This record gives sequence, structure tokens and C-alpha cells, in this order.
Amino acid sequence: MPRIALYGLPGAGKSTFAGLLAGELAAAGADVVRLKLGAPLYDLQSVVYAVAGRPMLDAGAQDGKLLNALGSELRRINPGALTDAFAARVRQAEESRPHAVLVCDDLRAPDVEAVTTLAFTLVEVTAPDEVRRLRKQARADLSAGDENHPTEAPIDAKPRWRVENTGTVEELRVRAARLAAKVLAS
Repeated sequence: MPRIALYGLPGAGKSTFAGLLAGELAAAGADVVRLKLGAPLYDLQSVVYAVAGRPMLDAGAQDGKLLNALGSELRRINPGALTDAFAARVRQAEESRPHAVLVCDDLRAPDVEAVTTLAFTLVEVTAPDEVRRLRKQARADLSAGDENHPTEAPIDAKPRWRVENTGTVEELRVRAARLAAKVLAS
């Protein structure tokens, strides 16, 4: 079962690329499971908003400042909190869908070792700084995460593949199709 972990700076297009890659893999006949390493953070974010009396109406909404803080505090309490939960979801996917391609679109620097230990292949998604900033603004996050926060730090690891996200969504889809072919051939 191939395993792909996407990483890149905020706004590079990791989630967009993951969706396109999943679509291209599925079109080629592969079963695909998308797993978010930070899924527990989004669950906690929803709880915090509900307790604050402002339930989240959009499950995909991001409060970057809150997510940064929650990630830091979870890792302070238990450095493996996120990666242990992620490893459990990987095992569940292995058992329920043993031939599926696993795609993680939110790898962060503190988690690289744990994710590569799970045999994920690293793929870096890049975009020029100006483009990334415009994309982040267009997302209309509840608050922007701090790009200087440790969880947003650039990853110092050599990826197997790099994807430049500098053009249109259709151009990115072509890159996703190329990567899907490489993943399925490896």
C-alpha cells in the first residue's frame, strides 16, 4: 500500500493537491484513503468553539491561532499525542482497506520522523511566497496561523518528489496525474 505525506508552507496548496491526487489515483483504479495528522486538532477546535458559545458551522473552518496553540499544548503534554493517533488510524486503514493508497496532506516538522517511520513517502508542495499569501487570504480562515510557529516551520527533509503549485488548478491536476502514475508504478 503506497503512502504519501504532503508537506509545504501554509498556502502552498497541500490540501488542494491532495484532493486532486486522490481523484487521479481513483481514476486510475486505486482505492484512496485521506488521513489528516492534525484531525484531533480540528475536533478540539470544534469543542473549544462550542464551549465558547460559538459552534462552528463549517467543519473545514480553520482558526490558525487556536490550532497552533492546541498543537503546541498537545505536544507539550504528550509529544506523541498526534502521531500516535495518526498511527492508529493508519493501522485501521491497513486492516479495513489493505490495498488503498494513503494520502496525508498536513505533515508538520515535529512529526516527520514518526510519519516516515510509518513508511510514508514525502512530497513537498511549493508555491511562491506572494501566491501563498494570497491563497491564505482567500481561504477566509477564522484567524491566520503564525508562520513563525514551530508547527509551521519548514521541514528539513529531502522529499522523494516535489510539486510546484504556481499555475492554475488544471495545471496542478496535470501534476497530480503525473505523480499518481509514479506512485502506482513504484
